[in-house]
Amino acid sequence: MVDLYKFASYAAAGVLAAGLMTSGCATKKHVRNTIAPLEQRIGTLEKQGKQHETSIAELERGVSRADERAQGADKRAAEAGSTATRATEMAQRSGELAETANQAAGGAKSLAEQGLARSAAVERKVEALDKYELVLTESVLFGLNKSELNDEAKAKLDEAAAAAAKQTRYVLEVQGFTDRTGSQELNLELSRKRADAVVRYLTVTHKIPLHRIALVGLGSEAPVADNTTRTGRAQNRRVEVRIYKAGVEAASQQADARVNDSR
Repeated sequence: MVDLYKFASYAAAGVLAAGLMTSGCATKKHVRNTIAPLEQRIGTLEKQGKQHETSIAELERGVSRADERAQGADKRAAEAGSTATRATEMAQRSGELAETANQAAGGAKSLAEQGLARSAAVERKVEALDKYELVLTESVLFGLNKSELNDEAKAKLDEAAAAAAKQTRYVLEVQGFTDRTGSQELNLELSRKRADAVVRYLTVTHKIPLHRIALVGLGSEAPVADNTTRTGRAQNRRVEVRIYKAGVEAASQQADARVNDSR
């Protein structure tokens, strides 16, 4: 645009000069009055042209900045969309985890209810034990520091097993003892071995189920005779077998417990 103004200025000056040369009568005053305003006008046009160029440059920079901002807005919008997608996926995953947790909680509740039911059944069985009646007490004796059964001991255990076989609902209590010869630790271990020998004979020879037998070794506790005499010590080296049968009330409770266990 500035070049156009310069061309117009040069053209006007040329025309003016040509007119002066042609007429030959122009005066200096005429030149000042005619050329000076024209030059001033041309200078004003050049100044306006530069201002226009500056405005156009600023406008272009503004457009460039606006374009950059638009691109930045597009990028932020894309990032926001990606974040929203991830949030949706996380929400779905949280829902799945919550459903799994609810299922696990339901399973745990079911197991807890089953456990409570079984606990109640066991409690009824334990309560039923108090209703058992003693049927028979049999004692078998052992030699000094021995835990093997002799023939006499086996014969007594045969009688006890026969008595138990006559019962429909029964339990056996097996307690092992020693005299006071030796240390307390040795006597306790020996009493357990004697009780084990009795239980082994009853289960292997007479097929009595283990769940019907409770055994314990008590060492030299609860003597039945004087430990200061040989005869008394021989009587204390023993295993006592007690047979209990279920009374009417205990049998009824056992039947209820079996029904509940089967559910």
